[in-house]
Amino acid sequence: MFYRGYPDGGDGREMGAKRQRLLDQGPSFYGTSSGSSFMYNPPPYGYVAQPPPFPVVRLRGLPFDCTETDVAEFFHGLDIVDVLFVHRGGKFTGEAFCVLGYPLQVDFALQKNRQNMGRRYVEVFRSKRQDYYKAIANEVSDARGGSPRQNAPRAKSYDEGKDSAEHTGVLRLRGLPFSAGKDDIMEFFKDFVLSEESVHITMNSEGRPTGEAFVEFASAEDSKAAMAKDRMTLGSRYIELFPSSVEELEEQVTRGR
Repeated sequence: MFYRGYPDGGDGREMGAKRQRLLDQGPSFYGTSSGSSFMYNPPPYGYVAQPPPFPVVRLRGLPFDCTETDVAEFFHGLDIVDVLFVHRGGKFTGEAFCVLGYPLQVDFALQKNRQNMGRRYVEVFRSKRQDYYKAIANEVSDARGGSPRQNAPRAKSYDEGKDSAEHTGVLRLRGLPFSAGKDDIMEFFKDFVLSEESVHITMNSEGRPTGEAFVEFASAEDSKAAMAKDRMTLGSRYIELFPSSVEELEEQVTRGR
């Protein structure tokens, strides 16, 4: 696979070396080109009085067998400078950072939000340089076998949003197989007392499943305990869980009608 974001046309095997150059040289590295083969060229004018924003996006919901080539094909036509897969405890989290050739390309990348890679839809978010650099530092520490004391704060940081969220008794599920029914979700949470009326599978405007659902538990304590199922598999897909609310549930269910 040819990564056009590299000035010398290198391939994915050289990505580690390119990443180090990116860190060493900072913002002056990206946006350089030895030719004019880019689909989206930078604007002829520069940013006045301030450096351009760092062109990085974060992806969530990637297949576990995703490769750098898959990400490059997902962003076909954009200039890929680096792809950094995020791991936790030695396991792929389904997230990645993707550095693009120019700040302008971030807007094009965001247009791919919730489009499919294989059978999974992928979420694309705007990100920041410091988040990307922090992810690199975490990956380097893991690769060197960082001590549990070093790893613990990082694991907490990764899930701090979920851990600190207030539980209301409602969870949002993401990554469901499109064929999943209420009985499948009830089996997934078989340790909890649920009824079909407490499971809400969301649909799009065409009446098709979105791959998400909401589950109402008997109590906030139950929904918090059910978070232990986060990133466990239902069929061949891993399911992400997020604390939610009745208001979000009603909004999403109404939107699909």
